[in-house]
Amino acid sequence: MPDDLDKVFKAYDVRGVYPSPLNEEVARRIGAGAGQFLLSHRPGAHGAAGAAGDRPVPGQIVVGRDMRLSSPALLAALVDGLTTAGADCIDIGMIDTPQIYFAINYLNACGGVQTTASHNPAQYNGFKISGERARPVGEETGLREIKTLAAQTPAAATAKGAVERQSVAAAYKTHVLQFLKLNKPLKVAVDASNGMAGQFIPNIFQGVKNLEIIPLNMAITGAFKHEPNPLVDANLQELQEAVISHGADLGVCFDGDADRCIFVDEQARIVRCDIVTALLARHFLKNNPGDAIVYDLRSSRVVKEEIENAGGVPRRQRVGHSFMKKTLAESRGVFGGELSGHFYFRDNFNCDSGAIAFSCLLSVLSGYDLPMSQVLRPLLRWHDSGEINYEVA
Repeated sequence: MPDDLDKVFKAYDVRGVYPSPLNEEVARRIGAGAGQFLLSHRPGAHGAAGAAGDRPVPGQIVVGRDMRLSSPALLAALVDGLTTAGADCIDIGMIDTPQIYFAINYLNACGGVQTTASHNPAQYNGFKISGERARPVGEETGLREIKTLAAQTPAAATAKGAVERQSVAAAYKTHVLQFLKLNKPLKVAVDASNGMAGQFIPNIFQGVKNLEIIPLNMAITGAFKHEPNPLVDANLQELQEAVISHGADLGVCFDGDADRCIFVDEQARIVRCDIVTALLARHFLKNNPGDAIVYDLRSSRVVKEEIENAGGVPRRQRVGHSFMKKTLAESRGVFGGELSGHFYFRDNFNCDSGAIAFSCLLSVLSGYDLPMSQVLRPLLRWHDSGEINYEVA
């Protein structure tokens, strides 16, 4: 069992191939370890201190899952472990990962665990663990301790917490739509990658005035027509063809758990995410002059220039959602973006959200009488090499 735990614990989350090394017994142990950690680290627990202004946090943990075929069984085992640790669980069902960040805050829980393998192929699964206020739990902020607790967890359950099921879908829709304000009609091709965007796109955006959606790969079956990783150019081909054939204003492709998205313009050209960060930085600084914008170190220097030109404070950070969220919170920044397609928002509890990034970009583009390619052209003033990878022994 310790060997399996070694294989599935990563820097930012838990991930592995199902059923080996990640299976129900491993999931149960991870649940028990995560439950002990989250309960003991909530503000007020055994003298644990939170940040200034933190609310008292009860011992409830929000859980959810994505659409993968192994997710129901792994979630059930995880919940068994969490309740064994004494945690009460609120199961919010099959959801996109950003919805669990929302639910932790909306329900005032001490943390949450999403069962997902994000953009990985169908045979993978895993867990993303968050603390109170949806603060990320990574290797340096708790995952190492959770792994140790999971390895020590006894096989027999003692006292058990309660489990309730609750939907936050209506409140989540209201939350997301506050970021969307369309000043003109837009036609958008949307590729859900047979992932969780296939659920929230119709639930949240269907029927929105001035928004016409051309749906692609919305079916949620646990199988993928193409791998749910929009960072791979080949996975955007169907989206690009749809943009051209339907005369769309732009296209967007979400990853499996819908916390990331990649855009293409009306000419079906892929838009780098640092360029999106630069454009959205200007948008947020209009109403928040002097605030910080966080961006990762791989981004074009145009990001820093646009932030400064708009009167903001550029904050360059290392790659990784735990580092980005921490810096955004500490700097009280209004927005952040990574080259990988993660976009972070102060008004979303400093968390990333594909649905909100989609809403914000549509809102910005609807304020121009120009096509997307021309809006972005002034931002393409520096050369970009693209990502270059090497295999080494």
